[in-house]
Amino acid sequence: MEPSKSSAERRRSSPSVSVGELAASIHPTRLAARLDANLSAATLVQLQKSPRLQTRMAGLLLDDEVDLNGPVSGPDLLRGHDPKRAALLAGSIWHARSLIKLISKQDVAVLIGRVGAEVQAFGIRHAAHAVSTSVIADPQQLAQEIDDDGHACLGAWLDEVSAPDRSRVLLRLAVGTTADHPANEHREAAGRLFSLVLAHLATEGQVL
Repeated sequence: MEPSKSSAERRRSSPSVSVGELAASIHPTRLAARLDANLSAATLVQLQKSPRLQTRMAGLLLDDEVDLNGPVSGPDLLRGHDPKRAALLAGSIWHARSLIKLISKQDVAVLIGRVGAEVQAFGIRHAAHAVSTSVIADPQQLAQEIDDDGHACLGAWLDEVSAPDRSRVLLRLAVGTTADHPANEHREAAGRLFSLVLAHLATEGQVL
């Protein structure tokens, strides 16, 4: 699998973040899974905002993979962008053939309501790199497949990097996505698809 940038280039282009920023970016379901599944969303947000607890929470979820005394210097491979968005963009390329065939205004509206206009347009624009050869006509099913295959590609792509780098992205995702268990077909396509996704995200600069 060929990465879009070398590790050295990614480290130069990805700024450090503080422990507080890292803790605040963790998806609440990840915290709940480690602390207590019965904690309310409001309580989890308060915990993430507490300076006294941020280092402990980050250490708990990262399993002490990085030094939390000061800035977290490892690269954020998505440059601060939402990993769910990145996954959907990858999934749209995977199912680009279906996106092209979806021409009913009502069906397109349903799909965009689920994944967004950016995702739909991105997949069509990169249809030459489509992976799936089947055509899904139902927009609800197509949206779900874009989500599932996109997250699986994200997980496969992250399997090729160091544990700290992988964790910094996965912790921003909800528990239970297919990023946690990609298939071999996703491993074969992930590098190619994410080179396109990263090039797209890079045009927007750093968002954090």
